[in-house]
Amino acid sequence: MSKPYNVVADLVQLLDLYWDDPVAFGEDMLGFEADEWQKAAMMDVANHPRTSVRSGQGVGKTGFEAVLVIWFLCCRPNPKVVCTAPTKQQLHDVLWAEVAKWLESSMVKNLLKWTKTKVYMIGHEERWFATARTANKPENMQGFHEDHMLFIVDEASGVSDAIMEAIQGTLSGEDNKLLMCGNPTRTSGYFYDSHNRDRKLFRTHKVDSRDSNRTSKENIQMLIDKYGAESDVVRVRVYGDFPKAEADAFIALELTELAANATVQPIGDTLHLGVDVARFGDDETVIAPRIGTKVFDLRCYNKQDTMVTAGWVIAIGREILGLYPRLMQVSIKVDDSGVGGGVTDRLNEVILEDGLYNWTVVPINNGSKATDDEVEHYENRGTETWATVRTLLQESFSKHMQGLPAEVELPEDERLITQLTQRKYRMTSKGKLAIESKKDMKKRGLDSPDRADAVVLAFVEERTMQYSDQRPNGW
Repeated sequence: MSKPYNVVADLVQLLDLYWDDPVAFGEDMLGFEADEWQKAAMMDVANHPRTSVRSGQGVGKTGFEAVLVIWFLCCRPNPKVVCTAPTKQQLHDVLWAEVAKWLESSMVKNLLKWTKTKVYMIGHEERWFATARTANKPENMQGFHEDHMLFIVDEASGVSDAIMEAIQGTLSGEDNKLLMCGNPTRTSGYFYDSHNRDRKLFRTHKVDSRDSNRTSKENIQMLIDKYGAESDVVRVRVYGDFPKAEADAFIALELTELAANATVQPIGDTLHLGVDVARFGDDETVIAPRIGTKVFDLRCYNKQDTMVTAGWVIAIGREILGLYPRLMQVSIKVDDSGVGGGVTDRLNEVILEDGLYNWTVVPINNGSKATDDEVEHYENRGTETWATVRTLLQESFSKHMQGLPAEVELPEDERLITQLTQRKYRMTSKGKLAIESKKDMKKRGLDSPDRADAVVLAFVEERTMQYSDQRPNGW
C-alpha cells in the first residue's frame, strides 16, 4: 500500500470520526484534556458559525485555540484556518507557538507541516492550511475563500472594527466559522457587541479565572488585594467581565491596554524623563523615560532622599544616552511641588558642575494654574497635563480602529495601567475640568498615582515649559 494512499485513508477516517467532535479529537489525537468550559465552547465552534469567549487570565484559552486549529485542519477537506491577534508577539510567540507544541506531540504530526507562519497538509500546501496574520491591516484578512474556513481572533477586544468587518465579509460559506477569544478590555467594538447587543448571533461563554483549575489562586487573591475586588483590573483579568466604564473615569482602560500592547519606534533627538518624587512612606519615586511616543520601563524607588533621587535621574539619563547615541538633548520634567523642589535644585547643580549643557530641568507644578492656552478649560496644570496624555491615547486608539498602527507605547505595567484608569474627574462650577486629587484617591483606598504621574510628566510638551509657577502646597 503506497504512502499517499495511507495518508488519504487516515484523513478519511479522521473526517468520519471527528467532523463534529473536536473534544474527542483533542483527547484522542493530541492528548488534550479539556476543561468543562473548553468542551462546551469547542462543541459550539463545531456546530455554530460564530462563537465568542471572554475570560480572565490563565484559564487555558491559548491551548483551546491551538487544538481547534489542528482539529479543523484534520477534519475538513481543503480547509483554511486564519489565526490573528492585535500584536505579532501575541500571535506568533504565544498562539502559534502553542499550535507547534500540541502538534509536535500529536498522533497527526506526520500529516501536517508547521512553519513560522503556516501549518499545511503535506502534499496540499496551496489549499489545505492554517496561517498566522497580524490584525494590523484589513487587507491581511481578505482574499480567503473556501467551503470550509475557520477564523480565530485572539485577544479580540484589541482588534479594530475595520479588521473585524474585513473578516466578517470573508465568512460567507455554510461551513465558515468565527471564534473570538480574549480578556474583555473595552466596552465598545465587535467583541463587546458579541456579548451584548449582538449576543443572539453568537454562542457566548464567560470564563472566570477563579473557577479554573489552571490558575494560581494566590495570584488571583494578590490582584484582588492590590487593586480591589471591583476594580477594572480585577474585573477584566480575573472575572472575565467588561470594565465598568465609569462616566467619571478620566482615562478609559481600553486606551491604556492598547498602548501597553503596542510597539512604537523611539523617534527624535530628545530623551524626556518624567520624575515624580515621593515623600518617605509607601509612595514611590518614579522616573519615566520617553523617546518620541515610546515610554520605556519605569524606574521605581522607595524611601530615597532628594540627593539620591537626583543621582538616579542623572545615572538613568546617561545610561539611555549610551544606548541611543543619536540623542542630542535630555529634558527632565520634575513634579516640583513639595519635596520635588529639592530634586530640581540638586539636578540644576549637577548639570552645571558636570557641564551637561544639553540637559535641562523643567519644574512642573501640578497645583498651579493651567497654561494661558488652556486656562479656560482646566482647573490646574495637573489636569492639563493628564488631558494631554489622554488626547494622545485617544488619537492613537482612533488610528488603531481605522486599521492603522497605534502611535503611543506604554510599558506593560499593571500598576501603571491601574493608576492611569482609576483617577476620576469632575466639572467645577466655572465649567472647568478638574482631576481627582491624590488626597481624594487615598480616601477611596487607592494608591498614590506615582507611576501614572511620572509618565504624564514625561509627556509635558515644550510649549508649556515657559511658564514659571510658584510652588503650591499640594494639589
